[in-house]
Parts: sequence; C-alpha cells; structure tokens
Amino acid sequence: MTKKGRVIVMGAGPAGMAAALSISQTEHDVIMLERYPAARPAGNILNLWPPPIKALGLMGVDTVDLGAPCQSEFRSASGRVRAVVHLPQDVVDQFGGGFIGMLRPQLYSRLLQTIPEGVLRTNTQVESFEQDDSGVRLKLADGSVLEADLLVGADGIDSLVRRTLWGDAPKREHNLHIIGGFTFDDTLDVPTGRCVVSHTRTIQGSWTSIRHEGRAGYQWWVLGAFDSSKEFTGDLHETATAMAKGFASPLPELIAATDPARLQRWPIRDRPPLEKWSKGRATLVGDAAHPTSPYAAYGAGMSIEDGYFLGRRIAGVDISDPVALASALEAYETPRKPHTAFQVDTAYKLGKIFHHIPAPLRPVRDLFFDHSPFLQKMIGDGTPGEILTQLDQIDVVEREFQSKSGAQASA
Repeated sequence: MTKKGRVIVMGAGPAGMAAALSISQTEHDVIMLERYPAARPAGNILNLWPPPIKALGLMGVDTVDLGAPCQSEFRSASGRVRAVVHLPQDVVDQFGGGFIGMLRPQLYSRLLQTIPEGVLRTNTQVESFEQDDSGVRLKLADGSVLEADLLVGADGIDSLVRRTLWGDAPKREHNLHIIGGFTFDDTLDVPTGRCVVSHTRTIQGSWTSIRHEGRAGYQWWVLGAFDSSKEFTGDLHETATAMAKGFASPLPELIAATDPARLQRWPIRDRPPLEKWSKGRATLVGDAAHPTSPYAAYGAGMSIEDGYFLGRRIAGVDISDPVALASALEAYETPRKPHTAFQVDTAYKLGKIFHHIPAPLRPVRDLFFDHSPFLQKMIGDGTPGEILTQLDQIDVVEREFQSKSGAQASA
C-alpha cells in the first residue's frame, strides 16, 4: 500500500480548488491555504471548454446546468462571420455545449460545495517557505510553521511560490484593458446559444449567453488598447458604451441594459511561459505557472485541468521519496507545458494583431480576415484539435488513476 503523504495547496482559486479536489481523491492528505477570509472570485464573467468541464465532473463537481451551451463564432464588427468553432456533436452533447457561458461566482460555489470539510483554511498568510529532501516548511504570518511533502503554488500571477523557485521578473504588459459585465434583462431580443467575438479596427467586442443559478442571461466584454503606465479614471459604463460604437446589435443593447454595479475592468498582463514548473518538492498550477490573456478564453479552464492532472499524477506515488515525487511532477508538467504555452502565445499574438499593428495596415488586415480562410484555419479548425487532444489525455490519465485506485482498494 502506498505511503500516505501530505500536500499543501497555496491559493483557493480555480487551480487551487481543482488541485485540492483531485488530491483529496487520492490516498494523500491535502490542505488548501487562502490568505483572505473566504475563497472569492476575482472576476465576474467566465467561459469553459469541454476538457475542464469533464475534469470537474470526474472530481465530483456538479456540472449540471453549470453554464449556457454556446457555439463560438468570430465576426467582423458588422456581423460578417470569419470563423466558426465546430466540435463533434457527441462532444457537444456530452458536455452541454462546445463552450459554456457562466459567471465566475457559480464556478466557485460548485467547487466549494465539493471541497471536503477541513481542507480549506482561510485567513492564512504564507510569508515564505524552504525545502530540502526531507520536506517543505512554510512560515506563516502568525509565526507558525506548516510542513508537507509537496507544496502546490496556486497563488496566481504574482505567485510567491513561482518567485521563490524561479526568481522575480516583471509581468508582460499587453497595454490592453477589458471591461466586462452581465445582464439578466429578459426584454432584450438576443439570440441564445452563441458566443460571438467581433472586432472593429481597434476594439474587440463580444457577447455570450450565460446561465447563472438557473437563470438565463448574457455576458459581454469590450477590449482595447490602454497605456498600462497610466491610471484609468473614466466611468466604466460610459467607456464601454463608447468602445462598443460601430458594433452590430446586440452588443450595444446589452451594454445599455447592464447595471453599472455589474461591470468590472482589468488590465491585461501575462508572463512568458516557463521552461520548468517544478523544483524539488514544489510545483505550480494555473496562473502561477501560465498567466494568460483573456484572448485565449482558457485561463480558468487550463487552471482546472492543471489541478486535475496534478492530483492524478501523484496518486499511488510515495511523495515522501524525493525521486518518486520528481518523476511524478515531471509526468504532470511535461504534457501540460506545450498546451498552455500555445494558449499563452496565441493570446499574446492575437492581442498584437488586433490592437497594436500600425493604423495603415488595419484595413489590409481586415480585408484579409474577411476574404481568406486564415481565422477559420487558425481558430475555427485549430481549437477543436486542442480540445479533443485534452479530452483524450484526460481519458488516458483517468484510466490509469482508476486502475491505481482499484489496486489500492484490493491491497
């Protein structure tokens, strides 16, 4: 029988909660540390592709009516279709749509409902940690020390774990910002079952059907250039309304119908992909490993996948043994790095293409996108391949995990 180990997950966002859930299904003990009084969502709007939905279900999370099933389309601002993401019908049927629109608090609620009692510890601030072959020791703000066999850094783009392992480095500024909001106004004549991503020559404007706590609605966002060295002082609703000028219906109507209290703004930043996520007895998941621009629409999804895969890879492993642990962490991160790096790099490049090329080239760019299959091949056809690959990897890893679990039960 495999020796039980102890894992500490630092951070209670989607990556941390997914890691804690997946690990809790193994023989290992896990605790999750959150510095705030509660695990709280840092944003409002959210979308998920089938792989993270599948991972959530395998970890015991209730995915019924989690979000609104949508088909994703890329259009010009006038409504001309440039690309459509087509997933196999069996995938769409199995996971409630090829893409679901939801609000981030609902994901947190479903995750928290599934976290075993005693795993989450709030109001717990980690100041530093050290490690050697014998274990990891975390120094807390109250002066106490926690020990573990494995530390999982799920502590976001400004990760203490990442900084300790790999040194400090400035975030990569995209010089873009996004304003997003949501409405449940049922008087609007807006199609359902769609995620529409559109562009003028300088702005991305998008909208998606959502489901939240059994209620149908819509989320939207506008994204454009903004000098990151300056402070934003404008009114969010007025700024979003101005950014949406020139877009086809229903985007302007959705913004007009949104309560200003349901708006949020955030600057877009990321970090270049790391060559290595793990060192010794510590590893990274989610934004700590691969913070990405919303252009990928996959940040939360990749975080959930990370947590799922990490738990499965350390199942049946004596994580007190540094050699065995290193092998398991290598098996975790090796297949994840190409996928996450591709999403981070694609999102960064799309931001450049749509918002930072010289003005004289923008008409040429748009003419090319409107009259060539480039976006269909890059996004419409490329995205399903990535999605199906991740689904296949989950199938392989889950079979291995179930086999280990069966062997453990019969031992």
